[in-house]
Amino acid sequence: MIDNPFTMVVFIVGIVMIAQVLKAKYGVVRRHRGEELVQRGPDPEAERLRAEVKALKDRVAVLERLATDSSSALDREFEKLKGRD
Repeated sequence: MIDNPFTMVVFIVGIVMIAQVLKAKYGVVRRHRGEELVQRGPDPEAERLRAEVKALKDRVAVLERLATDSSSALDREFEKLKGRD
């Protein structure tokens, strides 16, 4: 089927690359000292960081709105924010 050794090497490299991409996509890792496969679950630290980034984006949006509104709207926003704390 494969007459050229170069073609065979290209196929082997391609198969290995596809396997690495699939392992990275589905979160399967191989331990260094053993042959046991471990399926990664959701990372609680990553979820906490996502929530923190969302909160920071919301705060930046409020600050941008405060900076671009007129002065009377700015006073109302400051009063509304003071009431939140």
